[in-house]
Amino acid sequence: MADRWDELEERLRAVELRLGIGATDRPPVPDPETFWVLDGLRARGGEGVVFAGDVHTAAGPVAWQYGLPADALLDTDEVDVEGAAGRLAALGHPVRLRLLLAVLRGATGPAELAEEPGIGTSGQIYHHIRTLTAAGWLRASGRGQVQVPAERVVPLLVALATTR
Repeated sequence: MADRWDELEERLRAVELRLGIGATDRPPVPDPETFWVLDGLRARGGEGVVFAGDVHTAAGPVAWQYGLPADALLDTDEVDVEGAAGRLAALGHPVRLRLLLAVLRGATGPAELAEEPGIGTSGQIYHHIRTLTAAGWLRASGRGQVQVPAERVVPLLVALATTR
């Protein structure tokens, strides 16, 4: 009978977890399918942060994954705090985000970008392109053309996903 009771409690906690309700002093037991990415991370030897994506952009498909040990992200001696802040700050402007999303959708030059609503004048576009290029979110892909580097597509979308 005790085993049956424990099983029922475990199932109830899992349901409450999925519904976002219930309070318990014990961590809930997740559905085995819930943490399939974390299971892979743990199988590789530890804790950390992983993100991955499979995205089709105007420039073509991008399949990308990245992972870092948690210690490497939490240790201020290992993290380039100033560089990270600069890269994040470059994303902190609404026009720059619009510009990056327009490039992902297929706009590659200032003339095309100027047609996008809310992007601004050609002078403003060049200023934002310089800022995003310096931060690594854009790179030149030909004469007067830009693209989001493949290794930045998924991190950009992850950054946007964290705002939801």
